[in-house]
Amino acid sequence: MSAIPELLAGAGVGLVGGLTSGLMGTSPGGGLVIFCVLLLGAEQHVAQGTSLIAQVPPTGLAGVRRYWQSGNRSPLQWIVWIGIGFLVGGAGGGYAAAAVSDQVLQWTYVVYLVALIAALLLRRERKDGSHEARDPGELPWLPLFLIGTLAGFSSGFMGIGGGLAITVGLAAGLRVPQHQAQLVSLIFSVIPTNIPAAWIYWSKGLMVGWPAIIGILAGLWIGTDLGARMANGVSKSVLRRIMIGLVSLMTLYMAAKALS
Repeated sequence: MSAIPELLAGAGVGLVGGLTSGLMGTSPGGGLVIFCVLLLGAEQHVAQGTSLIAQVPPTGLAGVRRYWQSGNRSPLQWIVWIGIGFLVGGAGGGYAAAAVSDQVLQWTYVVYLVALIAALLLRRERKDGSHEARDPGELPWLPLFLIGTLAGFSSGFMGIGGGLAITVGLAAGLRVPQHQAQLVSLIFSVIPTNIPAAWIYWSKGLMVGWPAIIGILAGLWIGTDLGARMANGVSKSVLRRIMIGLVSLMTLYMAAKALS
């Protein structure tokens, strides 16, 4: 594939991944970048490496700005403890992924997504329907650290950025309002905590060509901004249903690919 087609294909991948990222509050690209790169014919390790490398620049900054302008806030304590856990889990996940086959990664991906769907389905809505941000003092450091570690490991092992784990962990596990949880997740697309995992894939040459990566970055920047605008216009219950639907589609696709 020549440079121009690679660039255009990458821009399409980035736009789809960015729209989903802004709408669901996950790390830009993440799972959707992986799926789109797989559709372009790349193998699993290359798709994951491409996704992680594309998440190093702060492509989610526009999405963070949209959530912030809508009144959502992220306590610094949450970012610190999740970030520490992310760094610990990310390096371990990257080394673990390099040691297993494509099929193992695919089935791990399926199990991971099913677990996230279950967490979202089992979550109970707050009875008062409150959208108020959680007091930083209400959340102890250990659950935040564990969410960060899981997010980091999933980022390194599956190349998805860890945003889904952060969003679901905060919203379903710690009862943080959906929009606030999504803002926290997007903030980690601005802080390059996935550099250790991305470097492992980079050092092994597990990535697509640079024209495609440049296109992905451009698409992510635009798509994340558009997706965040859409998310701030709908209720938390609608966002939750959208997330369940999209993650379910991703799960079915990966299951079919693992079986083929």
